[in-house]
Amino acid sequence: MHVLLVEDDEPVAESLRRGLKRYGFEVDWVTTGAAALAHTDPYEVVLLDLGLPDTDGLDVCKALRERGDVPIIVISARSDETDRVVGLELGADDYVSKPFGVREVIARIRAVMRRAQPRTPGEGGPVGPDRYGARLTIDRKAARVHVDGEEVALAPKEYDLLAFLTEEPGALMSREQIMEAVWDANWFGPTKTLDVHVAALRRKFAGVITIEAVRGVGFRLEIVGGAGGDPS
Repeated sequence: MHVLLVEDDEPVAESLRRGLKRYGFEVDWVTTGAAALAHTDPYEVVLLDLGLPDTDGLDVCKALRERGDVPIIVISARSDETDRVVGLELGADDYVSKPFGVREVIARIRAVMRRAQPRTPGEGGPVGPDRYGARLTIDRKAARVHVDGEEVALAPKEYDLLAFLTEEPGALMSREQIMEAVWDANWFGPTKTLDVHVAALRRKFAGVITIEAVRGVGFRLEIVGGAGGDPS
């Protein structure tokens, strides 16, 4: 997925670029509203800071929206409710307040993309929970998980870990990726808590998923039966 990042704060922009690229996003970075409006390469979503040096980001938001329907996520240090409301009224699809973690931004991107391009069977209908194999469903909107139609009770971080690992079944995720995504972008503590949560998921989803530990690297989740579903 191609992202246009409009952000004049270099440390924030570099952190976002590294994090987004780590999860497979392509990022074009510009630092001014004029550069954003002049950008001609294709992109699928805009991350737009409001505090730009040459113009108010709200004006850029309005101009971009007048050009088309590409999703716009405002990222800003402005936490005032008025700015949030105005941004949404001008066409923004979502609003993330600084400081934020890369994982939060990625979740917002995926959410607005699902709304913009809903995966619906046939000609239409509401987007339902993501299905993995014949037994497991994850309703990311409601943060609920079911196996064989029965809801599985999960602690918040157990759910977050499962939701993250099932985004790409079969992919090897490093411990650093997982800790940043599920716990905190600036986590510097021990990662034994990750092992504890992996063990809990293995117990609760025995026969439904496997979580393989790759020594010195991280973990790989597989759907039992080999059907990985289509969570994108």
